[in-house]
Amino acid sequence: KGRARPAMASWRLRAALRLPLARRALHDAAPARDVLLFQHERGRFFVVLGLFCAGQGVFWTSLAAAAVFRPPAAEAPEPRRSDLRSALWRYGLAVGCGAIGILVLGAGLLFSLRSVRSVMLRAGGQQVTLTTHAPFGLGAHFTVPLSQVSCMAHRSEVPAMLPLKVKGRRFYFLLDKAGHFPNVQLFDNTVGAYRSL
Repeated sequence: KGRARPAMASWRLRAALRLPLARRALHDAAPARDVLLFQHERGRFFVVLGLFCAGQGVFWTSLAAAAVFRPPAAEAPEPRRSDLRSALWRYGLAVGCGAIGILVLGAGLLFSLRSVRSVMLRAGGQQVTLTTHAPFGLGAHFTVPLSQVSCMAHRSEVPAMLPLKVKGRRFYFLLDKAGHFPNVQLFDNTVGAYRSL
């Protein structure tokens, strides 16, 4: 028993030391400088997309305005049933055109704001900077802790777009697989990992 106790104490000491050593190894693996994990330049596409959406917005808004504000007709002494139907039809057409314009603009804006241009792992490995294309390809970026980013699928599981969830933000951010992954292993271990948010 006397020999068993020192052996047991030695084993406990080694087990207790393993956890800090593992943590130290993970800390040592953290990059000492900023590392680019993903990049996909599509500025020209998003400029064209922005112009298209703006053009569609103007087109559908002008149709809605033309449907509502038609040239005044000669006033009839008594309202007819056909006039009421015509008014309902015109207002219905205006609402439909306005809704289509808003949907096109909203979809283009949302897609631009959620399409990722680059992902940068900051020095120390605790924060990530995501840059999106934004409307007209102007670009917008924000930095969040790595613990608040979760990749919803592995790169090999999706055919085209990799969905990325950021805590506190609606909708997924999209990484196009046609983009460049300079450091695949580091991406998979950091931003590309699934986390329960």
